[in-house]
Amino acid sequence: MKLSLALLAATAATSSAFTVGPQAFNVASRAPSSSSALHASRAADKIASRSQWAEARGYTADAAGASAAGLLTNDDGLEYVKLVHPDTGATSEVYLFGGVVTSYIDGEGTEFIAVRPDAKMDGSKPISGGLSHCWPQFGPGEIQQHGFARNVAWTVKSMTDTSVELEMAPSDYTKEMWDKEFLCTFTVTLEDDQLTTKMNVDNKGEESFDFQAALHSYFTVSALDNLEIAGSFEGKEFLNKLAGDGGEMQTEERSVLTIGEEYDRVYTGVNDPVLKDKGTGKSLSILNTAGWEDTVLWNPYGDEGMGYNNFVCVESVKFDSVSLDGGASWTGDMALKPAALEE
Repeated sequence: MKLSLALLAATAATSSAFTVGPQAFNVASRAPSSSSALHASRAADKIASRSQWAEARGYTADAAGASAAGLLTNDDGLEYVKLVHPDTGATSEVYLFGGVVTSYIDGEGTEFIAVRPDAKMDGSKPISGGLSHCWPQFGPGEIQQHGFARNVAWTVKSMTDTSVELEMAPSDYTKEMWDKEFLCTFTVTLEDDQLTTKMNVDNKGEESFDFQAALHSYFTVSALDNLEIAGSFEGKEFLNKLAGDGGEMQTEERSVLTIGEEYDRVYTGVNDPVLKDKGTGKSLSILNTAGWEDTVLWNPYGDEGMGYNNFVCVESVKFDSVSLDGGASWTGDMALKPAALEE
């Protein structure tokens, strides 16, 4: 199921990764509190920030104030796991439908993960936004766009207040389009200073199979003018899917990227992006330590209806197909680590 850069370029004009809806994002984040702020004031700020985030996504006031970890159900009947760190107060939410992380709020109340305001949270279609799975295919190809992992129900294998392990196995639905003996597990862990994820693919059969994988990740930003994306981009070739007639290969000359135009770019061999947001006063390091070798940047610049100014997609990708022998496994490790911007 390998999808070459040339093939992707040929289909770029008609296949963008996701279509963002007509409403703009409501970014629930704030600048870091000063070290002299009173504890009570900081706690009130956290509650207000999380309430704003919840209300923007249609949750009730009771749900916005809920602090307990566990398996919960949203207003549309979808189950999700809420993780709460007992020391920092950081939280995360992971939906069973699609196995998608829809929220990561650090201990200071800053939300880092974006979910589109037009997202369907009732299971009628894949959840638009979050850390969305593209598996076993990234983009167009032999089966449906981005595969099926994002629109099937994963099951809870194990969970604690700070970690959940989800599992996806073959079903009649998946076998109709991709009849392979696989087992996927996705583990999300809320640590005191970061959110870690682990995607594991096991070949449970005797015959090998090929797959692609990606976390199609939406991140909140205060405004694109406030955003810089650092990493090992300089000197690397990338596919600019919006250049020329259907896309062309280019070489990145910048060491720090800013977004001032529409973006849909595949950076192969780059997996160390860092988002720096002057508006929130924070950075977010995307730590791809295993499996994820490439980065895709996407933003529909200038489209007010899409809310382009308050999000950026920085995707962790294994673009070249993995050929997995019978009995073998593949792992993708990615962590999100916030920090204060250095002066």
